[in-house]
Amino acid sequence: MDIFNRVWNTDDVKFTTLALEIFHYQRRHNPIFDRWIAVNGDKQPKTLADIPFLPIDFFKHYRITCFDEPETIVFESSGTGQSGTSRHFLQKPELYISNFRKCFALQYGPASQYAWLCLLPGYLERQNSSLVFMADDFVKTGLPGSDFYLYDYPKLIRQIETNEQTGTPGILLGVTFALKELAELYDGPPLKHTTIMETGGMKGRGPELTRSELHENWCKRFGATHIHSEYGMTELMSQAYSKGNGRFVCPPWMKIMIRDISDPGNWLPPGKTGIICVVDLANVQSCSFIATQDLGKLHEDGSFEVLGRHDQSEARGCNLLVSEN
Repeated sequence: MDIFNRVWNTDDVKFTTLALEIFHYQRRHNPIFDRWIAVNGDKQPKTLADIPFLPIDFFKHYRITCFDEPETIVFESSGTGQSGTSRHFLQKPELYISNFRKCFALQYGPASQYAWLCLLPGYLERQNSSLVFMADDFVKTGLPGSDFYLYDYPKLIRQIETNEQTGTPGILLGVTFALKELAELYDGPPLKHTTIMETGGMKGRGPELTRSELHENWCKRFGATHIHSEYGMTELMSQAYSKGNGRFVCPPWMKIMIRDISDPGNWLPPGKTGIICVVDLANVQSCSFIATQDLGKLHEDGSFEVLGRHDQSEARGCNLLVSEN
C-alpha cells in the first residue's frame, strides 16, 4: 500500500501533514471515529492538538475499522479490565509484520541477528495475542536457540548460559511477573550478550513494584547493565522501545502527546504527568489517534516515560457516544 510507504518514510516535517490526511481518511471510512468527532464538536483540525483522540476502551465495545470486508486476523487483549477484551481487526497482517520488524530494527538492527528467548506465560495461554504474533515471527527468523520457554525456567537458564558462553547475541523477551520469577532462580553468569527486555504486566501475581525497583533488582540478579522495555498494545500497530532508565523512543511514524487528566482539551508540555495519547500513523486500518489509560510524561528530546495507570471509568466515552444515538 502506497500509504504505508509514506508512513514509513515520514519525518518531523511531514508528520503533521500526513497525520491530518489520515485523520480525514479515517473519519470518512471509520463510522465510530466519525461519530466520536461529531460528539466532540466536529471541528476541522489544523494541528494534532485539535484532534479528538479516541478513548482506547472503545476497542472493547465497538468494531474500530476503516473497512467493511471480512478481516484476515483479529488481535485480542488479555481482558484484565471488567468490561472485557479489546479487539483489533486487521485486513493485511503482512503490513503488521513489516511494521513491527521496522520498529525493532530502528533501535536494534534486524531481529534475525538475535536468539529470541521468549518468556511470555499468560500471553501464550490465550489466543490472538499481538505480542505472541510478533514474538513468533522473531523466533522463526532468529538465531539457533530461539524459542518460547513458557514456565520452563531451568531450560531457559541453560540456554542463557549457552549463549553467554558462545557469545551469541540474545534477547530475553519477558512479561514482568515471569522475569521476576526467573530472577529469583537465576545464578548463572552475568549477562554480557543477552539483553533483557520486559513487556510489562504483573497480571495480579504479587505486589506491583515500580519499574525502577524491578529493573534495579534484575540488574543485580542478572549482572546486567540496563533493562530494556517494549511499549506496545493490542490496539496499536507500532511499538516503542527503551534501552534503559524507562525512557521510550518511538519510530518516526509514532508520536506521544500528554493530555491533562482533568481537562481533555489541555495538552501538557514536557516534564508534566498526564494521560498518554498516541498518534500511530501505521494504524491506518483502524484509528491512528488513541487516548490510552496510561500515565506518563514527555521529555524534551521526544522520549517518554510510562508512570502507571489512570483507572477511570472505562465506558465513560462509550456511554457518551451511545447517548448521541
